[in-house]
Amino acid sequence: HLLFLHQTGSNNPIGLNSNIDKIPFHPYFSFKDIVGFVIMIMLLISLSLWNPYLLGDPDNFIPANPLVTPIHIQPEWYFLFAYAILRSIPNKLGGVIALVMSIAILFILPFYNLSKFRGIQFYPINQILFWVMVSTVILLTWIGARPVEDPYVIYGQF
Repeated sequence: HLLFLHQTGSNNPIGLNSNIDKIPFHPYFSFKDIVGFVIMIMLLISLSLWNPYLLGDPDNFIPANPLVTPIHIQPEWYFLFAYAILRSIPNKLGGVIALVMSIAILFILPFYNLSKFRGIQFYPINQILFWVMVSTVILLTWIGARPVEDPYVIYGQF
């Protein structure tokens, strides 16, 4: 983040130039970043020392039985949207292509419109598309956490 900030410089989210109310980066923002970093590290250390199993999956505490397969195996929460995409398409190759395209669109979109961007508040259609994409990822994550049953499979294909 700091490397890109110093190479290209910062810009205004509104897109309009204003030279008033500018403050130097070093003593103010570097101190603010260091304080935030120290607070986050202290929270992480306190969580890992006092209650390390708080965020763990309860299924990890069930003793392993090699003769019995669990009913519902699911990936970690950050892969659930991809699991829902793979599960909703019956063809294996089609599921892999859909998954690759869902990730590739995130790499393609920054290069799509190279005109002078002034801020998202000036583009209401982009705001709508952004929130549709966010709600789609949240919905796919929820569907990926559900068992493979009739209504959830149809919801994933919709």
